[in-house]
Amino acid sequence: MSTIAQTPQRPLPGAYIQTPAITFRQNPTRTGSSTVIQSNGSRNPDPTGGLTSNMPPESPVSRAAKCINDTLGSEARYPELNTYVGQGISSEYDAVIAPGWAPFERVKTYTIPDRIFEQYNRAQATTLMGLFADINHAWIAIDNALYLWDYTHPNPNLIGYEEQQHSISAVRMVKPRSGVFVEAITRLLVVATQTEIALVGVSCTKGSGGGQVVDLYETRMSVSIKGVGPVHHIDYSKNGRIFFIGKPDNDIYEITYNQEEGWFQNRCGKINRTAKGVYSLVPSISFGLAPVKEHIVQMAVDNSRNLIYTLSSKSFIRTYHIKSTEAIELAITKSLGQTLNDIGHMTSQSELISPEMQIVAIHPVSSQEASRIHLMATTSTGCRIFLSATSGYGYSSNNAANAPSSMQVQHVKFPPPVPLAPQALQQPTTQLNIQGTIINSRTLQTTRSASRYPPGYFFCFVQKDVQSPVDTMFVAAPDAGRIGRPQENAIAPRFTEFGLWVNLGSRAEDIGLVTDPTSAAGTPIGFANELAIQYDKPAAEIAVLTNTGVYTFRRRRLVDMFAATVRLGGGDEGLEGEMKKFIRLYGRGETAATALAVACGQGTDVTVDSRVARVTDPEVLEYARKAFIEYGGRPLYNENFLDQTLNPIDMVRPSPRHEGLSLYIARLVRSLWKTNIVRESTSPSGGLKVDSSIKVEKLRDVQQDLTKLQEFLNVNKSFIDGLAGAEALRQMSTRQDEIALQAEHRALHSLVVLISNIIEGISFVLVLFDERIEEIMLSLPDDTRSQVRGLTYERLFCSPEGKELAKELVKAIVNRNIANGSNVDTVAEALRRRCGSFCSAEDVIIFKAQEQLKKATASGANSEYARNLLNESLRLHKQVAANLTTDQLKSAISQYVQLQFFAGAIELALAVAREKDRGNRALAWIQEGRPQQDVREQAFTTRKVCYDMIHEVMNALEKSSANIGEADHGQVQAERRRAEAYQVVNESEDEVFQTDLYDWYLEHGQADKLLSIQSPFVVNYLKRKSETDLTHADLLWRHHIQTEQYHDAASVQLALAKSHFALPLDRRIEYLSRAKANASTFTAGVGRQSRQVLLREVSDLLDVANIQDDLLQRLREETRITPERKIDVLGQVDGSILGLSELYNIYADPAGYFDICILIYHAADHRDPTDIRNTWRNLLESVHIEAGNQGQIQPYEAVIEKVRSLGSRLNLSESAFPIPDLVQLLEKYAYINQRDVGPATWVMDVFLDLQVPCESIFPVLEAMFYNDEAPFHGQTRVVIGNDMVYIAQRWYQDSSRGTGRLFGSETNALAISQTLEMLEKNGLDQNRVEACRILRARIDQAFR
Repeated sequence: MSTIAQTPQRPLPGAYIQTPAITFRQNPTRTGSSTVIQSNGSRNPDPTGGLTSNMPPESPVSRAAKCINDTLGSEARYPELNTYVGQGISSEYDAVIAPGWAPFERVKTYTIPDRIFEQYNRAQATTLMGLFADINHAWIAIDNALYLWDYTHPNPNLIGYEEQQHSISAVRMVKPRSGVFVEAITRLLVVATQTEIALVGVSCTKGSGGGQVVDLYETRMSVSIKGVGPVHHIDYSKNGRIFFIGKPDNDIYEITYNQEEGWFQNRCGKINRTAKGVYSLVPSISFGLAPVKEHIVQMAVDNSRNLIYTLSSKSFIRTYHIKSTEAIELAITKSLGQTLNDIGHMTSQSELISPEMQIVAIHPVSSQEASRIHLMATTSTGCRIFLSATSGYGYSSNNAANAPSSMQVQHVKFPPPVPLAPQALQQPTTQLNIQGTIINSRTLQTTRSASRYPPGYFFCFVQKDVQSPVDTMFVAAPDAGRIGRPQENAIAPRFTEFGLWVNLGSRAEDIGLVTDPTSAAGTPIGFANELAIQYDKPAAEIAVLTNTGVYTFRRRRLVDMFAATVRLGGGDEGLEGEMKKFIRLYGRGETAATALAVACGQGTDVTVDSRVARVTDPEVLEYARKAFIEYGGRPLYNENFLDQTLNPIDMVRPSPRHEGLSLYIARLVRSLWKTNIVRESTSPSGGLKVDSSIKVEKLRDVQQDLTKLQEFLNVNKSFIDGLAGAEALRQMSTRQDEIALQAEHRALHSLVVLISNIIEGISFVLVLFDERIEEIMLSLPDDTRSQVRGLTYERLFCSPEGKELAKELVKAIVNRNIANGSNVDTVAEALRRRCGSFCSAEDVIIFKAQEQLKKATASGANSEYARNLLNESLRLHKQVAANLTTDQLKSAISQYVQLQFFAGAIELALAVAREKDRGNRALAWIQEGRPQQDVREQAFTTRKVCYDMIHEVMNALEKSSANIGEADHGQVQAERRRAEAYQVVNESEDEVFQTDLYDWYLEHGQADKLLSIQSPFVVNYLKRKSETDLTHADLLWRHHIQTEQYHDAASVQLALAKSHFALPLDRRIEYLSRAKANASTFTAGVGRQSRQVLLREVSDLLDVANIQDDLLQRLREETRITPERKIDVLGQVDGSILGLSELYNIYADPAGYFDICILIYHAADHRDPTDIRNTWRNLLESVHIEAGNQGQIQPYEAVIEKVRSLGSRLNLSESAFPIPDLVQLLEKYAYINQRDVGPATWVMDVFLDLQVPCESIFPVLEAMFYNDEAPFHGQTRVVIGNDMVYIAQRWYQDSSRGTGRLFGSETNALAISQTLEMLEKNGLDQNRVEACRILRARIDQAFR
């Protein structure tokens, strides 16, 4: 079978260190950003390597906060108990270990006081001993007497209780139900004898030496137990219910106690909760029946699930459910045979699991610790059996309201191996790790009793020699480091424990937990993570009572093991071998965190005088320092990433050293990181009470530890890769190493910055609670107060919002101190010294300015001293204008207004607005027409807030001025302040403010103020606004006229006439008329040519507008179009000024408006004589017809009026008003249409009235006479001849006046005389002939 050849993969550039590669990110827009590797191996010295990212840069604090959150999240995912105590068996121990690795260390041995032995020697019947470890007290019952003493005190006082008449059989300290006893009684001492049980009140208070002071109170509460038998075990629930068991039976009794007696209930009584019916109220009596051989030997209450477990003498385990009705119901009975049967499915070859064994102790496992494991039972062979109770197939019973129905064995932990002989704690031995499951070890074969404490501390007491009352104690504790860090090939974490043998040398009587139960979380996941709480909670301490004394053992944390190992010098392999072991077991990150903690003084050890003290041995601290530096590992760069859009630095995994540092920081701050800073409540008097959510002592401890860490990093930064600076970068041999080091520096630097923030943040919180926090909270606005209530330490340390809230609190602190008369410098300096980042130099200046304001208020607004204080306050405020918040600005301006410092208020607001937008982006946004969704709009919005405050100041100013009468002596002062304020406003060079101010003027109907402002900004503003608003345009030309800028006013008016605004035609003509007048007026600084050009443009457009207006009037009177069409046409014409072609072709010519056509010819300088002659001919015809139709005047009169009107408007234009053509047209019209109608000379009178010169008319008539054209040919030429005589007479009259020559010249006069002579001979009537002779005679006489 042939093999198909596959395409070989192309190697990625840079996949091997020795392979040269192109830049890690291709960016075509930045050719110089890549790192060029030269042939000699030199690189671009740019420390960033030209690496850029499209993502916005993340701040160091936010990056560090994310790291801490990730670390805390990882630690919160620590596996729960049933993850590593799963179905099956195990026997993994690290037993017989070197002293440095011991899970517990003996702290101190306290002897029993001699007086106890004296009383013991007098014992006649019984003697019992026990511990109340949580209050450091032990007790002994000798016959009927009970004695308590503080076993930690060198010479304790005995507290005796000797009120009983019978021997004491059991003693237990319980917590009572609330509301029954006075507040001083916090515990109850339950003392059982052969006949009764008595309740004794106990109060515990702190003594002067730090110990507990115990007082006993008689409660007069007791109950008879006759018939129940001797009580040997007492327990209680979380809500104060007290249970006890008697020896003869398997019943559980409850002691009831109340503050007052009831009708059918005593203050104290007992109830059998497990018997039925009436028998629950009376003791059980056998009446001769055989006694019950089985009885309860131990009872344990699981408060988390409302369950009670009992262990019988036959190793039966019974589970009872505590119902909400206070009843107790048996839910499960697990016999020893059933238990063995369950174990048989796991292993059947162990000699330790047999019917001969007994269960010697049971220990509940709370639902907070495990979801499936409910109970641990210890056998007489030292095996630990973990059981789970279920309420259905496959479901764990964790609901406290539901009772379980079955119980199964989940896991069996066998004793440590046989070869490991017991050793005393103090004797150093060699650690031996036993792998594999050993199921037949008899090291715990004779287990007498055992105890278990969360999260898995196991104490087993073994009596090796039955004849000798000496116990050996075996201690096992889970190795949280290895459980939380399973091996890579492991499916689930292994149940690994440290084992320890302790030879007590006497018999153990009791054991108790001195400290609070150890837990890292309130849920099974994360509950057992002891590493996470190493520095957050005290190490667990256990007390063991023997017949010779009290032994205290302290849980050794991993940091203590590290310190002890270094102090003791390690094993055979020395310290280097121990470090390798740490790394192998816990990883480099955990090792680095532990070494760092030891170097910072977190390690503790028991001193020779039995004190627990921090390790301060210089050699230990120095070795821990070296271990952190040398074993911290290196950052890891992923060279094979494919996403070219990512920054290579983001592909680097920081070193384990960074992991260790983040682990250490996270563990220091874990208890406060997500916690609110303040907690509000109501005081007993009903007022507000504000407390710190975290104790102040705890905050100081965290701050102190972080300060030591900060000092450590500062001292050793030159030795730590990533903090050493640029020198370390030069030592890198490859580009990959450079990138890795840059990433390491970024990560470590972020944590260093966070450390500083946390230290200062805690300082701020301490300062806050040093003040009267209630008054400060009440002084805050409601929204700010609500935000402060929800402010967590994380937000305070890491978020800008938290920092701003802190500054608000700082301001409230300073304001409160100022109000109380404190000096602002003293207060501010104290704040800067303790938390400088929350009270900067700018904040101090603000506080000083506020102090000046306060002093000015106290001095009176009108005093000279107050005015100086106000000016100083203004100066200080302006220094920090960029740092003033809106609220601070508003407050300062409000106070300025109250003190009538209006000019200062305006000046401050302008300064803040300018500082808020130093790049003047708002002006650019305005100048570009205020585009939508532009980022610069935010800059304007920010400034607008300041400007609105100025408007309010101006309103207050006007109101203040109006309230002062003219006769008032303060009128002068008020006017001066008003002038000062408006001087600041009008002289401001902030164009954005001026723009906003002018808008405000217009909005409030104060447009006239714009006309009086002498500023270039108002012109720019109106120009900008006039492009879109007619009102602003009108204001613009009015402002130009106000300032005598007539040329500019004419330009604006011309632009308005041509604008796109919805203006009627008459309004546009008005603008043009005003523009023509303004353009004709002299304007300083404007040349004559410019004025002439503008005037010509305005005049031409005005002529067109007038023509359009004539057309509009004609269209309004038009009856030839429908009303709907008429509205449309009028809308088109009564608006923008149209072009002449449009007026002619669309409206005038089609409508037959010949006079308007002639006007259009003239305006357009149209000179075609044919078009003009025809249009005049059509005009005369249309006027004649229209006049004839109307019948109001003679047609010739209408013609006269029309010709006169057009002649005047056309100014006798040679082209549009051609005299030769019009004389002929009118002569023909008069002869043909109006013969013998009207005056004979009306045609000539029309031209003469229009001031047409006679010398222009006479040649036309003469030509007509000689041309002999129709209708003037033959005898009809007399009509023309008569007009010629008439014109000659008028010419003679006009030229004979004054000093001018007759007819203009002698030549003209001679020609006229000859023409008159010719007319005499051509048939004129006698009157005209006589006129010709007379005129000729006068001419001749004139030239003689």
